Amino acid sequence: MSKPQPNGIHAVTDRRQFFARGSLALGSACLAAQSQAAAPSTSELGFHHPPTAKRVIYLFQSGAPSQLDLFDHKPLLNEKHGTQLPASVRMGQRLTGMSGNQSSLPLVGSPWKFSPQGESGLMISDLMPHLAKVADDLCVVRSMYTEAINHGPGVTFVQTGSMFPGRPSMGAWLDYGLGQENENLPSFVVMVTKNKGGQPLVSRLWGSGFLPSRHQGVRFRSGNAPVLYLNNPPGIDAQSRQQSVEALKDLHALKQQHTVDPLVAARINQYELAFRMQSSIPEAIDWKNESEATLELYGPDAKTPGTFAANCLLARRLAERGVRFIQLYHPGWDHHGGLQNGLPKQVKETDQASAALIQDLKQRGMLEDTLVVWGGEFGRTNYCQGKLGANQFGRDHHPRCFSMWMAGGGFKPGMTYGQTDEYGYNVIEKPVHIHDLQATMLHALGIDHERLTYRYQGRNFRLTDVHGQVVNELLT
Repeated sequence: MSKPQPNGIHAVTDRRQFFARGSLALGSACLAAQSQAAAPSTSELGFHHPPTAKRVIYLFQSGAPSQLDLFDHKPLLNEKHGTQLPASVRMGQRLTGMSGNQSSLPLVGSPWKFSPQGESGLMISDLMPHLAKVADDLCVVRSMYTEAINHGPGVTFVQTGSMFPGRPSMGAWLDYGLGQENENLPSFVVMVTKNKGGQPLVSRLWGSGFLPSRHQGVRFRSGNAPVLYLNNPPGIDAQSRQQSVEALKDLHALKQQHTVDPLVAARINQYELAFRMQSSIPEAIDWKNESEATLELYGPDAKTPGTFAANCLLARRLAERGVRFIQLYHPGWDHHGGLQNGLPKQVKETDQASAALIQDLKQRGMLEDTLVVWGGEFGRTNYCQGKLGANQFGRDHHPRCFSMWMAGGGFKPGMTYGQTDEYGYNVIEKPVHIHDLQATMLHALGIDHERLTYRYQGRNFRLTDVHGQVVNELLT
């Protein structure tokens, strides 16, 4: 029925096999054509205008930090502590199922003091003495808002521009638009602080969605093997691994000749990158050549792999080596109760390292083209969830307003942008939506958010969907 060919492939002469193979080939060709049509031309990729930022280090505080106890000082809440949230302030707005059925919504003032810091006079809680020292480097936006009211959709929205799973993450979009700067390292790296509870963080948050899989984030874990399955198994040396990679490349290339499949090309690239990473990753994570002064700057946890401090230090090392988007997740900010005990612990884990990252980048001349972002998925309520105790209270989710800060990368230093009402419940001046922040970040990176698109299922998609405005007032 068939006879061997010189290349080892059998010619198919059976009619059933012929039509089966023909239909597969046609489908593959259509898929390839669709993929090629979906991808922009070379001239449409790359910078749309001169960038002010070359890379991003995103310090994502998963669980939603309380802006009212950190960055958005509201003395009126202390004056009216224990009294009811006025209906004129709430205006019938939606509450979560966790506090929506409460008969009482008592206002809660912050138990921590605020004071002006730096020449800018930025009001910061005394919970954050280290960030207070770099106040003049921060661009604090107090008027952030979102539609998401629960963690899953909220985190997904910030990371992908949609509350629904399946869209590419920001790091994937950036890798797709600008590509790799260092061919020996991934351009999109993710780290999650180890041994932290809180809301689950799933891989789709740093996934590539409908973009080619090579654009997804590579997660680094703590320990001597930060990337799973990267190290050689026992008995396999570097030469053997290189030979196996080359053999796989030849086999995939042969497959590509007969079934035009973009996934095969992606697989070839991933194997080759993994092989190069076997030598580049150990060097990048080895902090033993860091000075004692640098380690002391980041704090006592800097020498413990997987801590937030160690991840911040590693982020700086990766940024130096050409990684474009470095995403750090620090869970544990979801304080529905016990905020007076829980919030100081979270801040203690993050305050010094966050400030150290800014100082470290600045003294190396990297802050001017490195954008550091800090914030969660939404804010916290000005009223207590549950019963308000003498020394215990919690705050529910609040999407109407929250605070984030940026440093470096072309964002104005020593700036406070936007304003909430005196109750800290609604934005009353210069609102900034999640899509606006994404558009502004992309603008700083030299990308027009309306032009970075990918055609999928019949329409062009982008990170900001059909929304988003660049907030030029935030930029230098």
